[in-house]
Amino acid sequence: MNIYSEIEKLLNFALFHKMIEKEDKIFFRNKLLAVLHIDSYENIEETEKSVADLPVEKSYEILNRICDWAVENNLIEDTFDERDLFDTKVIGELIPRPSEIIKKFSEDYKESPKKATDNYYEFSQNSNYIRTDRIAKNMHWFSDTEYGNLEITINLSKPEKDPRDIAKAKLAPQSSYPKCLLCKENEGYQGRANHPARQNHRIIPLTLTSQPWFLQYSPYVYYNEHCILFSGEHRPMKIDRGSFERVLEFVEIFPHYFVGSNADLPIVGGSILTHDHFQGGCHDFPMALAKAEETFKITGFEDVAVEKVHWPMSVIRLRSKSKEKLIELSDKILVNWRKYSDPACDILAFSGDVPHNTITPIARRKGDEYEIDLVLRNNRTSDEYPLGIFHPHKELHHIKKENIGLIEVMGLAVLPGRLKEELNILSDLMLKDNALELIEKNEKVEKHLDWCKEIFTKYNDLSTENIQEILRKEVGITFSKVLENAGVYKQTKEGCEGFRRFIQTL
Repeated sequence: MNIYSEIEKLLNFALFHKMIEKEDKIFFRNKLLAVLHIDSYENIEETEKSVADLPVEKSYEILNRICDWAVENNLIEDTFDERDLFDTKVIGELIPRPSEIIKKFSEDYKESPKKATDNYYEFSQNSNYIRTDRIAKNMHWFSDTEYGNLEITINLSKPEKDPRDIAKAKLAPQSSYPKCLLCKENEGYQGRANHPARQNHRIIPLTLTSQPWFLQYSPYVYYNEHCILFSGEHRPMKIDRGSFERVLEFVEIFPHYFVGSNADLPIVGGSILTHDHFQGGCHDFPMALAKAEETFKITGFEDVAVEKVHWPMSVIRLRSKSKEKLIELSDKILVNWRKYSDPACDILAFSGDVPHNTITPIARRKGDEYEIDLVLRNNRTSDEYPLGIFHPHKELHHIKKENIGLIEVMGLAVLPGRLKEELNILSDLMLKDNALELIEKNEKVEKHLDWCKEIFTKYNDLSTENIQEILRKEVGITFSKVLENAGVYKQTKEGCEGFRRFIQTL
């Protein structure tokens, strides 16, 4: 390949998307040459002309070819991690400074919050920080259940680790800088074998509850404009009154976004409990569309709408024009729930001094009203359920075994990549005469045997035309059962009575 041509294409891309100015071109060309260890440039004018009339490609297409050249010229090994570190270093040479991005965001915000986030999101994609080419590989569909259309994704964004990358990560010296993947010190960081490169990463400073917070997007977005809001201080996740103040302040600043938090305890929390953060975005999750199945009045908060949401997990929805009233009532509910036990529903607030109860909060704006959903969580384990009483039970692990965090709580399943191959195998085997025997003998799909038996009892017309659709529908139904397992109050008479008993304590 002609590496000079690829350099010019990347410069044209940066010019087109206003990452650099025309007067900067020679300067940034030389920066790219330095990264590529190239000391000279042949036929500059001819190369410029050869790409001048070409359509502007996506940055990842050009970067992939530059990585191929780097492999051929022994600059890097052809592994997933090495290519990621290198292509980020290359595109990082063309990224505006943090102050420029912040200035642009502030100017856009004066016109509208939506314009500010739209342009910042587009920049995060153009800079290849959001890896759109990989996200496009994810499978996504909706599945109709008794709780509405649940969203299903199979995460195919990250390929399996190369053994060479694993070996390098083990040998890499341990470092406490940055302290975690969410710390502000990641902005512009070069990365290493066991930490991703972030030269193309830019963050937006915010002030919430008089404290420094920062806004960024997730590199592997699971839904539209999947953003992360993180504390400027590296401190553990904690759900308290301040959490409610911050989520409601955030949706006041960005009324077109929702924002929510993972719980602050293991099992029912997210994957990063060491750094206080929220997740948000511009997306209507199935839970947000769920209707109320019961309403309540809380003494002292008669002007706040209080609803039990028709949802497999236990959700209290509060709605009011008064942000302060919602904060007060949310805090009251949290304080009560932290110490609340209901043995009849298997809910114990403590084991000795170890706490089990917490809340997953989600906030949004609905016109001139604020709305906050409080999802009641409990992380207790038992001999029967060592991974969690209110966690996906063993019979559902063939579909989902991992923690049920914020995104799943709201009705979007993030399922393991293995399912793509497994569902393809099942769609073939289930049409055979001896289907169950073949499934039982296949080590990749034997875990699904009991599930397949259930499907056979529900459908007697499986065919090549409908098998994929039926399997996807059943994955969604299984996910609704996963959420039911994670709900502290079950969808039974006893569960509904237990829910009311807690509400009465308020």
